[in-house]
Amino acid sequence: MAKRVGMYPGTFDPLTNGHLDIMGRAVKLVDKLVIGVAINEAKGPLFSLEERVEMVLEAVEPMRAECEIEVRPFDNLLMHFAEDIDASVIIRGLRAVSDFEYEFQMVAMNQKLNDDVETVFLMAAPEYQAVASRLVKEIAMLDGEIKHFVPPSIEKRLKDKLGK
Repeated sequence: MAKRVGMYPGTFDPLTNGHLDIMGRAVKLVDKLVIGVAINEAKGPLFSLEERVEMVLEAVEPMRAECEIEVRPFDNLLMHFAEDIDASVIIRGLRAVSDFEYEFQMVAMNQKLNDDVETVFLMAAPEYQAVASRLVKEIAMLDGEIKHFVPPSIEKRLKDKLGK
């Protein structure tokens, strides 16, 4: 029987507890989870690609007992990346209705590109529905408390990066 390969893409700048929640549930659905770290310079990431990959690798280590996990950067079309890694499912997290509107359009476009790859949405746990990397960075920049939004190692990296 072929392995069910799932892909969870994101920028992860920085990785949040919301991302980890989705990853922790995704490993229960697939035999192999490929976490695609997007190379998206247009978003102006605070952390380098190497730093973001490193953060994800460190954070998913405890999940490896449940599923094979690979962390890979990508800079091509999401569907091309899915095809390159033989993914049969793209896993996406939803926090709010505004996420759904965007993701709904993406699913329609992705189905036109390759209708063999399904998209599965996992709702963010209630405690993570407001957590967004962009907001975490903004709170940290303004000396706010971020320990409830990111793992301790990410909190330290973020404070170090911002010179806090």
